[in-house]
Amino acid sequence: MSDFSPFADDAASLSIGKLTIENGTNRIALYGSLDLTRDKQGLAQAVTLKAILDKAVGLMTNQHDLPNSIEPYAPTKTVSNPFQ
Repeated sequence: MSDFSPFADDAASLSIGKLTIENGTNRIALYGSLDLTRDKQGLAQAVTLKAILDKAVGLMTNQHDLPNSIEPYAPTKTVSNPFQ
């Protein structure tokens, strides 16, 4: 199991197979793919993923002032390349 602490910072990330988990203080992003194979490697990956999700759910469950929703990120703007 890793030392990944959900919602602890805006910098940490973790990869499990081809699944990436990026930390944030207001959200955790999961993207990519993960094949949980029925072997020791698949079990280890499943246990790691479950532990991270269990931590996140525990933190949110115990937060009494949890908001109803968080605003999505503002859309990014395209700017011209200053080096051209």
